Amino acid sequence: MKINTAISRPEASILATNKVLRNTYMLLSMTLIFSAITAGTAMVMNLPPFGMLITFVGFYGLLFLTTKYSNSASGLLFVFALTGFMGLTLGPILSMYVKAFSNGHELIMMALGGTGVIFMGLSAYALTTRKDFSYLGGFLMVGVLVAFLAGIGAAVFAIPALSLAVSAMFILLMSGMILFQTSQIVNGGETNYILATISLYVSIYNLFLSLLQLLGVFNGRE
Repeated sequence: MKINTAISRPEASILATNKVLRNTYMLLSMTLIFSAITAGTAMVMNLPPFGMLITFVGFYGLLFLTTKYSNSASGLLFVFALTGFMGLTLGPILSMYVKAFSNGHELIMMALGGTGVIFMGLSAYALTTRKDFSYLGGFLMVGVLVAFLAGIGAAVFAIPALSLAVSAMFILLMSGMILFQTSQIVNGGETNYILATISLYVSIYNLFLSLLQLLGVFNGRE
């Protein structure tokens, strides 16, 4: 009597999903630490704000390269280049809050803690329930585009109320993106851990900035 030791297709799928999930969270942790280091370096060097044009060109250029080489080892290099660059752009923003508010450090830690709680809570929910949130994809893409354009309008025309509304929108949208991307990994919709890492990183980055802006407006002490 022969014993079949081959792994069944469902079991193989679960193992593959767990591998993607493990690699994603490991790489995400490393990129967040690297971003914190580059942000701290930018603060110590007192770098000026990069400006909208440089930030957009740097981000989308590195994002394109990361996506293009996401199936090769070069993709890892571009992941750290992208997240390191985003850390550099974050440094001057954090310096501005520290200088503008007497409780600037407290605001940053509150935003950081809030981001961590939201991310862990939503991730745990998606992982434990294993619900399929793929139906959110189209809505989130449209929502991000609308919020992005509204944010540009708020910056160009200096409309504080619109800027606050955009921050609140981004908190909701980025929370949805965390649910969506985690669900994609869990249910096998995303099999590339580099792309999954970038998606979660961008969501965390925007979530942190949005929380920081709202905290600065409502809890900042000059």
